[in-house]
Amino acid sequence: MRWLRQLLGSRRVQLNPGRQQALLRDVRHQYGARSQVRFPEQVEAITRMLNDDDGLVVAARIVSEAADEAHADLQAQAHDVHRRTGRRLLVHRRNYRPLWKEAGPALRWPLFALPCGLHPYAQVTAAVAVVGSRAPRLGRVADPNPLLARVFEVLDLTIAGWEYGRVRVDTDAAALADRLISTAGQVLAAIDDPPRLPPPVRELMRRNHTLDVHDPTGPRVVGVINLGARMRETLLV
Repeated sequence: MRWLRQLLGSRRVQLNPGRQQALLRDVRHQYGARSQVRFPEQVEAITRMLNDDDGLVVAARIVSEAADEAHADLQAQAHDVHRRTGRRLLVHRRNYRPLWKEAGPALRWPLFALPCGLHPYAQVTAAVAVVGSRAPRLGRVADPNPLLARVFEVLDLTIAGWEYGRVRVDTDAAALADRLISTAGQVLAAIDDPPRLPPPVRELMRRNHTLDVHDPTGPRVVGVINLGARMRETLLV
């Protein structure tokens, strides 16, 4: 594997696990829903903190942790639905859209209730931005392929939440989706043999409609987002 050869063969990568733990602790506890600072300012502050290889490792861990915990939460929800009603729901990490299409009203969007305390519009958005901006370095500190899968997974959950999970599309939500798409493109460009795009992305890329984007503090529409066009221009390279 190219990433492992790079990691073992490079003398320039000096990682500090202790510093990584400290960074992760600070990012986890200083930011998020409890902070009085607006999400865009939190994202800027976190990205400045994670501005080196140790920060990139932490950012990758945050993205993966968010995806893993969201998946575990959906599995638990599906189990609870089956226990209460006898209805079986299939939870597939590569494509959550069939699950949400079938049972959206019965499900809770998991990214707002991650046990790790990460908030999708603060720590997760910042971590995704760091991964994208430092994508050429990924192969020196981690395997980019499973991380790319987690980026696509969070993107799938984000958009399914808008369409089927009653999640409001405001500027913070749109910023998360936009960064997920751009980061996926940056990571794809950094991989020698990029994988095939996952089913939900291919489905959405065939569309060309726009969604209203609202002000986070009120009902006012402040813009629009065309997910299909954004994905096509970013991921079809």
